[in-house]
Amino acid sequence: MAKEKILVIGASGQIGVELTLALRKIYGAANVVASDLREENELLKGSGPYVSLDVMNKEMLHVQVIRQNITQIYLLAAILSATGEKNPNLAWHLNMQGLLNVLDIAREEKLQKVYWPSSIAVFGPTSPKQLCPQQTIIEPITVYGISKYAGEFWCNYYHQRYGLDVRSIRYPGLISYKSAPGGGTTDYAVEIYSEALAEKKYKCFLRENTYLPMMYMPDAIRATMELMDAPADNISVRTSYNISGMSFSPTEIAASIQKLIPEFKLSCVPDYRQKIADSWPQSIDDAIAAKDWGWKPAYDLDRMTNDMLENLMKAPKEI
Repeated sequence: MAKEKILVIGASGQIGVELTLALRKIYGAANVVASDLREENELLKGSGPYVSLDVMNKEMLHVQVIRQNITQIYLLAAILSATGEKNPNLAWHLNMQGLLNVLDIAREEKLQKVYWPSSIAVFGPTSPKQLCPQQTIIEPITVYGISKYAGEFWCNYYHQRYGLDVRSIRYPGLISYKSAPGGGTTDYAVEIYSEALAEKKYKCFLRENTYLPMMYMPDAIRATMELMDAPADNISVRTSYNISGMSFSPTEIAASIQKLIPEFKLSCVPDYRQKIADSWPQSIDDAIAAKDWGWKPAYDLDRMTNDMLENLMKAPKEI
């Protein structure tokens, strides 16, 4: 079998950094090319090849795919929910055109696989709040959610029409200590840990009883790798898979932190992101991912809290 050569677009982002490092462990550093418009993330430096790349420049992207003998693309470049609401036209343009550029090149060059993440942002106020199913009413209210839902159908279209093996996951809110979040509505669940250590207090931009689906980054990375490793015959969903980790509120994450930092205090002052959060489900049904490729999360809230605080305490402080 020919050796895989993987291109990760958006490698300096919250998911990209950790996914690139995980892929390099499996496929070998030289076989995973990291790329981004931004400067190379510190955690990636020295770990493998890096190219500066704009997913919106189709010609430049096409040249890199040919030059590097790429067989798989992981497209992670996107403008997220809260940031997207500040510039809806840019968010739509980047999130859609970037995907179409990748799908088109993948079709033309007959690439083996493409990975593109969707999000719980595809769901809207009319979607079921509890155990939101794979197939349900989907009426997103953010430009990010609209672009992700449209993108799911482009992925499905390229699979049905051209036989392209595109795979996708609807990520819940992602929590990690290695790289900063990118302007999403669930970012509070990352910020709260560093603020708990530094200030012993945190002002949350969501109401204290706002439940949202969340996932610890190691689970998200493992889910992505397991989906991409699954035999094509097992993949029954060609839009994007629901996956679930845990659901909690700001009050519950604060209580989890207080088990280790008893003096920690939470206050909540909701802003424009509350409306976005209220439009999303509180929990997700991921039975189809479990059936098709054996998905099962490993982290619950307390296990994640312990791991987050332990690692943040060990992390070197930025100057």
